[in-house]
Amino acid sequence: MRSMPKAEKSLRLFLLLVMAAFAFPSMADEPAADVSEGITRDEAQAIIEDRVTVVGRFSEIARIPGSAHVLTPLDLEKYDHTDIHRALRQIPGINIQEEDGFGLRPNIGIRGTGVERSQKVTLLEDGVLIAPAPYAAPAAYYMPTAGRMDGIEVRKGSAAIRQGPYTNGGTINLLSKTIPGNRSGSLEIFGGSHGTAKLDAVYGGSWDRFGFMVQSFQHQTDGFKDLDGGGDTGFELSDYLVKTRFNTRPGQGNYQEIEIKLGRTEQEGDETYVGLIPDDFAATPFRRYAGSGNDHISTEHDQVQLRHFIVLGDRFDLTTTIYRNDYFRNWYKNQSVLGVGTSKILGNPDAYALELAVLRGETDADAAVTLRANRRDYYSQGIQSVLAFDLGRKVAHNFEIGLRVHQDEEDRFQEEDAYDMVGGQLRLAVAGAPGSNANRIGEADAVALFIEDRIEIGRWTVTPGLRYESIDLQRRDFGKADPTRTGAALKIRENQVDELIPGLGVSFQPNENWSFFGSAHRGFSPPGPSSTEEVEPETSINYEVGSRFQMGSTRAEATVFLNDYDNLLGADTLSTGGTGTGDLFNGGEVTLYGLETMFSRDLWNAGGLTVPFRVTYTYTHGEFDTSFETSFADWAPAVEAGDELSYVPEHQFFAEVGVMANKWSVFLSTSTVSEMRTRAGQGAIPEDESIEAHTTFDLAAKLDLGQNINAHLQVRNLTDEVYVASRRPYGLRPGLSRTVLLGLSFDF
Repeated sequence: MRSMPKAEKSLRLFLLLVMAAFAFPSMADEPAADVSEGITRDEAQAIIEDRVTVVGRFSEIARIPGSAHVLTPLDLEKYDHTDIHRALRQIPGINIQEEDGFGLRPNIGIRGTGVERSQKVTLLEDGVLIAPAPYAAPAAYYMPTAGRMDGIEVRKGSAAIRQGPYTNGGTINLLSKTIPGNRSGSLEIFGGSHGTAKLDAVYGGSWDRFGFMVQSFQHQTDGFKDLDGGGDTGFELSDYLVKTRFNTRPGQGNYQEIEIKLGRTEQEGDETYVGLIPDDFAATPFRRYAGSGNDHISTEHDQVQLRHFIVLGDRFDLTTTIYRNDYFRNWYKNQSVLGVGTSKILGNPDAYALELAVLRGETDADAAVTLRANRRDYYSQGIQSVLAFDLGRKVAHNFEIGLRVHQDEEDRFQEEDAYDMVGGQLRLAVAGAPGSNANRIGEADAVALFIEDRIEIGRWTVTPGLRYESIDLQRRDFGKADPTRTGAALKIRENQVDELIPGLGVSFQPNENWSFFGSAHRGFSPPGPSSTEEVEPETSINYEVGSRFQMGSTRAEATVFLNDYDNLLGADTLSTGGTGTGDLFNGGEVTLYGLETMFSRDLWNAGGLTVPFRVTYTYTHGEFDTSFETSFADWAPAVEAGDELSYVPEHQFFAEVGVMANKWSVFLSTSTVSEMRTRAGQGAIPEDESIEAHTTFDLAAKLDLGQNINAHLQVRNLTDEVYVASRRPYGLRPGLSRTVLLGLSFDF
């Protein structure tokens, strides 16, 4: 990675800040005479929560000048949410395109942003960017394991100042399990349909000046699809997490703590992009063609975080995190048959009858099936710090000033192999030369700064802020004939972006039950290093107004939003049916608007019985305001002003009702997604460009067996609804079939 003077200077500044913090005398056994009164560890954790989360303390949510939601441990545990898609269905304003049925490769958007590989959403784990290369290659084939999380936060428009670089939609922050206050542990064991098994083991504890937590999460399944000729279609996933904390003695002045977090995730999956033609889907929706029999993905992810926190006197605190993420993935998957792209074959089967017969394994052919090794290495690293302080007496000013220095990289080194199709089985015919399909490196150096002031004036809270992103992007293409990367045919493409992102939010609490809010922010998504000079950053102006109500068990929220895009970007990826170059395309002006609502309350709470109820609804409409020609698969060959966006359903609905008693509980939830387009257009949606509306139900039951042991029953897709989850990139793929899981959990 080339060095950037401004990044190096900023990095040195932050290292000096960290070293200075370590040098404070409060690390000694006796506090200095002039330090402030000490705080407890619980008070320190509450402050840290405000700094590393996007919502902060739930008790302060009424003062947030925008839509904000939190999924608690209970929300995640009820249904054993290992699927991030199923978990996020509970939150209004989230757009999702299912893919594999398990949520392993999520496609998530917020308020109509593109869902493709979640690349238009700022993804965090514990407040740190977690996509493999969030600036150079944001399409996140990696997503933190939802099943090991303790909570999920979603904050929309008003998150633009503190979190970036993707500020058009919002931020999703996954919260890993925290170090427990006392020595304790838990063990969960589940098993059920499709050879599914899951184990989650956690143990940890805290002492006066030290704490730790270890976690092992294991998940596997044989898969719910039936491969022609036999074979698994599932995955094996292993996830390990270790945290340690060292802190000064609670109650001592200028409290400090250091937390070290180490994580490792491995996955082996027999997954494919290949779907079915409509006739085959209607007859056998869970079939998988023989031509996808060797499709397989291998991934490895390592993360290291070192977070330092210090209280500096009565009004200041500083939180600094150094982080590094390394990610490798090789998705070995079907690319073409007899030289014709699989997307074309399944999109027009009548025109490619011979190719389809080979793909199905019905016709033998030599070197007919091409598989591509989409081998890529990523890293992201950096240091970020937030200095917080409050000023003023009659008017409270709560400032946060943040700085992040970041580098990331995507290294593509790919080849294609040719296979014979013989008797419905694939046999290697010609092995491709490593690097002969793609041989390039994309890099990014970024410096981000923000300042935000939360001004509290009686019942009013005004939050102005400003974010600055300075990004240097470079792509070095060594060419398909230079696997040793001598640079003989090196092509370099560079891009530099500087962006100011202002925002203003206001909230008003007329009484303890009601709050009203509104905000206006600039939206921004950077162009990757694959873009040309003609490709502009994605920019918008985002508005939202809404209200919250809370009284007793009743909670309600309603938000109206408008995102006015100057330029929307599309990306050429394999998963959208493109060529996989990663190149970006200008999409011109777009208008997105909608309504998000949430309501919950206890319908009954007496006689030892509670009946909680919750419902959310989202309406979203997005359309292009300009006309243009494009080769981007989701819009091609042309877009007309008034065309609606693809993969943005107008209506989404989620509801849940439960019955809770002293020793048992039962919850039933339902999720409905309206029909949506797979290609931009207007008027009635053509059948071959539609994902039909579908409704699914999930059931969860829990029984207390005593001695801190609980029995669990979980049923996903209770009614066994057969529905199309996706049409891209290669034909129709189904959602998860009915899956029944039984389990035991132990707390000790």
